Amino acid sequence: MNHILVYCEISEEKQIAEVSLELCSKARKLADTLSCQVEALAIGNGIKDVEDVLYAHGADIVSIVNHKKLEFYQTLPHFDIVSKVIEEERPDIVLFGATSIGRDLAPRIASYLRCGLTADCTELMIGDHTDAKTGKTYNNILYQIRPAFGGNIIATIVSPESKPQMATVREGVMKKETYDNRRGTVRHLDAEKYISDNDFCIEMLNRQIESRKVNLKGASIIVAGGYGMKNKENFALLHEFADVIGAEVGATRAAVDAGFAEGERQIGQTGLTVRPKLYIACGISGAVQHRVGMDQSSMIISINTDPKAPINEIADYTITGDVMEVIPKMIKCYKSNIK
Repeated sequence: MNHILVYCEISEEKQIAEVSLELCSKARKLADTLSCQVEALAIGNGIKDVEDVLYAHGADIVSIVNHKKLEFYQTLPHFDIVSKVIEEERPDIVLFGATSIGRDLAPRIASYLRCGLTADCTELMIGDHTDAKTGKTYNNILYQIRPAFGGNIIATIVSPESKPQMATVREGVMKKETYDNRRGTVRHLDAEKYISDNDFCIEMLNRQIESRKVNLKGASIIVAGGYGMKNKENFALLHEFADVIGAEVGATRAAVDAGFAEGERQIGQTGLTVRPKLYIACGISGAVQHRVGMDQSSMIISINTDPKAPINEIADYTITGDVMEVIPKMIKCYKSNIK
């Protein structure tokens, strides 16, 4: 089967993870270019009624593996199932989320299948490639695009000689889209065919997951601070501003490393990717490592003392000035104009 396979992660509520729906949407666009189908593979226990959601996000085939021993993610059984499904069906492209699960599973499968794998992609495209040494041309291969060398360049990686072409994709970088009136095929795969008792050398009795205190991905407005905020005390002003306008507070890696903000607020190449309706960048220079995590925001406002800061190149509005003077004025103005 010349198709695209998406490994779907399952949440605690037996729902498809957001990153997997994003991948299905992107796979649909790639598949339309290649004139092939998209298969979504979900593994767990008690998975049901997920096919309509996956159809709506681009899947043509939904393959489900249910087994009581698959209640929680474990490396070995998931490795056996996914690798054997790939060997049987021979998809052209396989996609994983660049999550803790995807980063654990995808490299093992790539090593076993002896195929290429590009980690933490921020874009995927279909195109042609000509080998500079041999002159051989490869048509309709996967361009796996990601920041490299510390984010200083954007690299396009191809693996034309090894199949499947595999990639992990960061959460939030692909736009989640739905398609109306789509139907497909459901396949319930027999777990016993793929797993063995040797896969379960560890028995998981329970799992505790700490709930997220910060919901940057779901925020419609984000006030983000950079190293230009100078200290943690100044960062408190951003929290005050965010409370006034109903926003979440984000931060650059430099600000997090300096202790100005918690790690869960980090936005950028090594943090979260967000797409809010409004992104207010305060004291952020705009290094490419940060921009790849927020440049898809609907509107960007930059507050910076440097009129030539890189962030201004992608900002819709630029306020040139000291953030410690500008933000208090914005808070005062906002409070005086709301009922």
